[in-house]
This record gives sequence, structure tokens and C-alpha cells, in this order.
Amino acid sequence: MSNDILTLKEVAEYLKLAEKTAYRLAAEGKLPGFKVGGSWRFKESDIEKWISAQITNNKK
Repeated sequence: MSNDILTLKEVAEYLKLAEKTAYRLAAEGKLPGFKVGGSWRFKESDIEKWISAQITNNKK
């Protein structure tokens, strides 16, 4: 696992989403992130865990 911090743009690219969609998911609390000075930031390890949880939830 990594402790790298990603920007909204980087997370959107990583998840292959539009930045607007990534922003909406983060703002709604559906994507794990935090704000620093008004800008969203994401821990790569949290995003990896979120992806695993999404895969698990979709298999049910």
C-alpha cells in the first residue's frame, strides 16, 4: 500500500472518470477524500480500499 496523496484530477484519471463526477462523489461522501485549503486530496491507499469495497458490494 502507498501513502501517496492524489489530487482530484489524478483520482479522476485513475478511476477513468470525469473530474466533475469524481468531485461530486467526493462531495457526497461516496469517495474517501479530504479537503486542504478548499482543494480535494485523496490517499491512494484509501482509494484502493474503496475500489475493493465497490467490487465486493457489486458481487452481492
